[in-house]
Amino acid sequence: MDDLRNSAVRAGHSLPMADTAIVDVDGTLVDTNYQHALAWSRAFGRYDVWPPLWRIHRHIGMGGDQLVAAVAGDEVERRHGDALRDAWVEEFDVFLDEIRPLEGATAFLDELGRRGFTVVLASSGKPQHVERFLDLVDGRSHCAAWTTSEDVEATKPAPDLLKVALDKVNGTSGVMVGDSSWDFVSARKAGVPGIGLLTGGFPVEDLREAGADQVFGSLPELTAGLDRTSLCAPR
Repeated sequence: MDDLRNSAVRAGHSLPMADTAIVDVDGTLVDTNYQHALAWSRAFGRYDVWPPLWRIHRHIGMGGDQLVAAVAGDEVERRHGDALRDAWVEEFDVFLDEIRPLEGATAFLDELGRRGFTVVLASSGKPQHVERFLDLVDGRSHCAAWTTSEDVEATKPAPDLLKVALDKVNGTSGVMVGDSSWDFVSARKAGVPGIGLLTGGFPVEDLREAGADQVFGSLPELTAGLDRTSLCAPR
C-alpha cells in the first residue's frame, strides 16, 4: 500500500482553494458499487441482456438515465430503458440491509466541517437510497445539503449535479471528492478540481485520466493527507 500511496498521491499545494467540499456518496462514503453492479446485471437479465459484470462496474457512477445506453446500447435503452431502471431499483433494494459505510466516512465529513468547509453531497442516487445512506454516515449533521437524481434532468457524467450542489449551498468554488471516473468527467465539465478514492474499485490510472488531480487509497488516508490537497483550508 505504501508504493500505491506514493504513486497515487501528489502534493496539492498548487491546486486552487475552495469554500465547498462536494462529496459523492455511493462508493465514496458508503460501500455500494459492487451491489450496484450486481443489481444492474440482474435487471438486464430480466430482459435477456447480458453485459459482462466488468463492463457494468466500469459504468457505476453514471446515473441510470445514462448507464443503460452506455452499457448495452441505444436500442436496449429505446426498448427497455425505463423498465430496466425500475428493475434495477427492485434488485438494488434487496441489498440495502447489507450496505455499510466505508471506513472513516463520518470522521472525514467531520474533519471537513472542522476546517470550515461547507459540505454538500452530490449523488445521482434515488432519493430513498440517499436518505438511507445519509443515516449511515450521520450526513444530516455534517452536510449542508445533498442532491439526488430528481434534482437534474441529466446525471453524471453531465456536470449538472455538481452545479446544483454548489447552488444549494451558495458555494463559490468547490472541490469534488469521488471514487469513479464519471465523478471526475462531470467535475471537469463543471470546472471543478477533483480528489479521487480507490474505494469504488476504479484504478488510479482511470481516475487520473478522467480528471482527478490526486488519488488516495481510502478515506482515512485522505483525511490524514488533507493538508496536501486543495481541501487543506477554505478560501
